[in-house]
Amino acid sequence: MSVAEAGRVEVVNFGCRLNLAEGEAIRAAATRATARDTIVFNSCAVTDEAVRQTRQAVRRALRERPDTAVVVTGCAAELEAERFAAMGARVVRNEAKGLAESYLQNSCASPRRRGPISDGLEIVPAEDGPPPSRGNTDILGATPPYTPALSGADHARAFLGVQTGCSHSCTFCATVLARGAARSATVESILTAARTAIDRGQREIVLTGVDLASYGDDSGTSLAALVEALLRLPLERLRLSSLDPDRIDDGLFALLTQDARIMPHVHLSLQAGDDMVLTRMKRRHRRADAVRLVERLKAARPEIAIGADLIAGFPTEDAAMFANSLALIDDCDIVFGHIFPYSARSGTPAARMPQVGRGVARERAARLREANARRRHAWLDRLRGSTTTMLVERDGRTGHAENFAALTLTAPAEPGAIVPVRAGARDGDRMNAERISG
Repeated sequence: MSVAEAGRVEVVNFGCRLNLAEGEAIRAAATRATARDTIVFNSCAVTDEAVRQTRQAVRRALRERPDTAVVVTGCAAELEAERFAAMGARVVRNEAKGLAESYLQNSCASPRRRGPISDGLEIVPAEDGPPPSRGNTDILGATPPYTPALSGADHARAFLGVQTGCSHSCTFCATVLARGAARSATVESILTAARTAIDRGQREIVLTGVDLASYGDDSGTSLAALVEALLRLPLERLRLSSLDPDRIDDGLFALLTQDARIMPHVHLSLQAGDDMVLTRMKRRHRRADAVRLVERLKAARPEIAIGADLIAGFPTEDAAMFANSLALIDDCDIVFGHIFPYSARSGTPAARMPQVGRGVARERAARLREANARRRHAWLDRLRGSTTTMLVERDGRTGHAENFAALTLTAPAEPGAIVPVRAGARDGDRMNAERISG
C-alpha cells in the first residue's frame, strides 16, 4: 500500500504496480475537480485478503474521518460496489477512475449518505449514458485504447502502465471480471508519458499492466515493438513487470538478453509447478516450458535474476502436486517469489472446484516462502564483492541493483542517481553496498 497526497486529496493504492501508476491519474483528476477533504481508496481484488484490507481501511476512514468524503475505486470496488456503497462510501468504476468529473465537489464532498444500497450506491460511468460493460466497449462496440498511467515524481523509478484487462480465462482470476478484456495504450501515448518521466529526472522506467505480455494484441503491435520504441529515447534503465512465459517470443527474448538497458530481472507469471494444476488453472504453459525458458534466459544472459508468481493450495492440489511447485523454486532458480495462498474469488470457475482448505493453503504458502528465502539468501551471499550499478531511492540510502537485489548504501548518495557500487555483507533480504568510482 502506498499513499500520495495533493492538498487535501489523499489517494491510497493497494495491490499491483499498475494501481500505483493509476493512482497518480486519480490524484490528478481529483485535483482538477478541486475536490477537498477527500480520500480515495484505489483497491485490489487479486485475493480475498486484498479485498479485506480495503474494507478495513474504508471502515476506519468512515469512522475516524467523518468530515471527509470517502471514495472507493479499483478492482475490489468494481466487484463489490454495492457492499462498499452500503458502508457509506462513494464508488467510482475502474473505467472512470482517471476522470475529473468522478471527483467533483458536488459528488464527493457532500454529506455521507447511509441506508439502503439503492440510495447509497453511486457508480460513475466513463461518459454520459449507461455505464460501460465490463467488456470495456464503447457505445459503438469498439474497444477504446487505454490511457497510459504514469506514477508520480515522488518515486525514483517511474511506473508506467501500458495496458489493462486480460483476455485469458484463468480459472482462479477475478481480474477479468473487474477490468474486462485486454486493452493497450498507443505507442505514441506511451512515448509521451515516458518522455515526461525522463524530463523530470527519473532514470528508470518500469513497464506494467494487468497482462503486460499481451500488450498490442488488440492493436496489431507487440510488447517487443513497444520496448524497441522506448529504447530509442534517452532512457537509461528499463524494467519489465510480470510476463507470461508463453508470450516471450523471439523478439522479446532477444531484447531481454541482449540490450544492457533492459535490467537483468525477469519476473514470470508461473502460478504453479505441476502440470495438472496448471491445466486446471487454464494456464497456457507447462512445467517443462518454464524450466526450459529459464535455462535459455540464463544461458544467454547469466546475470538474469528470476522472479515468479506462485499460488499455494489451488483447488484439488495434493501433496505430490505441491511438491512439484516447491521443487520449481530450485528448478527455475526463483530468487524473487511473489507467493500467496489460494483464495476463492466469487464468480470464478476455481471457486466451484473441490477446495483444499485455507489452513492447508497457508501452510503450503509458508513452505514456498521459506524455500524461496533460502534460495534468495544463497544468491545474495554469492553476490558479495561483485560490482554493479544502483538506482538510489528518495531516501538517499536504499535502492536496487540492476538484477533487482535490494541494497543499502554505507554512505548516502543523491536521490535518483545511478551510482556504481560494490556489494558487501548481506543483512536479511538486503545487502550493504559501498559506492565506488565509476
